Amino acid sequence: MTHELVQIIESAIQYQKEAVKCVLITVVDLDGSSYRKPGVRMLLTEGGSAVGAVSGGCVEKEIIKRAQSVFATGKPKVMVYDGRYRLGCEGYLYILIEPLVVSDVLKGAFFENIENRNTFKIESYFKKEDDCVGNFGSVITFKDNQSYTFSDSFHPDKLEQDIKTFNQTLPPCFKLLIIGGEHDAVKLCNMAAFLGWEVDVITSISDPKTLKDFPGAKSVIASTPEAFTTNKIDNGCAVVLMTHNYAQDLRYLLKLKDCKLSYIGILGSVKRRQQLQNELFEYIEDLDESLLESIHSPAGLNIGAITPEEIALSILSEILAVTRHREPFSLKAINGKLHC
Repeated sequence: MTHELVQIIESAIQYQKEAVKCVLITVVDLDGSSYRKPGVRMLLTEGGSAVGAVSGGCVEKEIIKRAQSVFATGKPKVMVYDGRYRLGCEGYLYILIEPLVVSDVLKGAFFENIENRNTFKIESYFKKEDDCVGNFGSVITFKDNQSYTFSDSFHPDKLEQDIKTFNQTLPPCFKLLIIGGEHDAVKLCNMAAFLGWEVDVITSISDPKTLKDFPGAKSVIASTPEAFTTNKIDNGCAVVLMTHNYAQDLRYLLKLKDCKLSYIGILGSVKRRQQLQNELFEYIEDLDESLLESIHSPAGLNIGAITPEEIALSILSEILAVTRHREPFSLKAINGKLHC
C-alpha cells in the first residue's frame, strides 16, 4: 500500500500546481467482507479524475457523487457503502473523504522518509455514520514523531469524545534487486515496477546499461561482485541473480550470505543449484541453513512459463508467495469467503 500512497502524494502535488482541488479517500472500517480492506486509499479531483482505487470499480462511482459536498464546503465527511447487493462481498464500507493539500513541510518529510526506507504510520479519525460531516481526518507520523495532517481543515487537537480511530503502519516499498542486464532482466524489471516495487538493477562492467534500458527501475549501475555492497539491502528486499554466468552468480551469492533475505532467486537448472550449494559449503564455514532456505533455484513457480514475460510472472509470483508466507494453490479450492 505504501507505493499507492506515494503515487497519491505525487499526483496531489502536481494537481496543486494546476490549482485543482483534491480529496483523499480512505476505507477506514469494514463490517463483513470486501474486495479490499481498510487502509486502501485513492485520490479524487474535483473534475472526477482518480489515482488509485478502493474497490473493483463499483464503490468509486458512489464516492464521486458523495465527495462533491467536500469539494464545495471543504469539510471532511464519512460515507457508508452497502456492498451486499452490488459488490457481492457481504460488507459495509466506512469511507473517510477529506481535503488533500500537501504542504511543503509534509512533502519534504514524506519523500525523505520514503527515500530512507523508514516505516511510518497513519491514524484516521472518523465516525461510523453515513453522510456524517465533522472534524475528521488523518495524521501521518514519521520517524522522530514528526506528525502532519493532510489539510488545515482537520484539527486533531479538537476531537470529539466518541470519535473512532483507524491505525495503520506502512512499511517501506517492497524492493527488488536484479543482478543481470539481459533481455529477461528487463522484462522482470518492467513487471516488478508495474506492481509498485522499487527496482534496482546491477549490470556488468563489460556491458553497462542505463535507466533508459530498464523502464521502471529506480537505479541502474554497472558493478562487479567485488565492488558490490549490501548496505542498501534490508528485510523488505528480494534479490534475483540472472547474470547467466555461474561464477558471477556464486560470487554475488557469497556477498549476500549475511543479508538474512527471505528470497534469493537464481536462474538455472536443478543441477546448477546443487553445484552452487556444494560450493557454498566449501567457501563458508558454519554455513547458516537459513541462507540455503532463502535460495530459490530454478527461480519461479511451475506455471508452464516459456517466454521471458511468463518467466518474469512466475518469479514475481514466487516472491509474493514466499514473502507473504503463502503456499500457492488454485483459489477455486477455497470453500467459503475469499476476502475476509
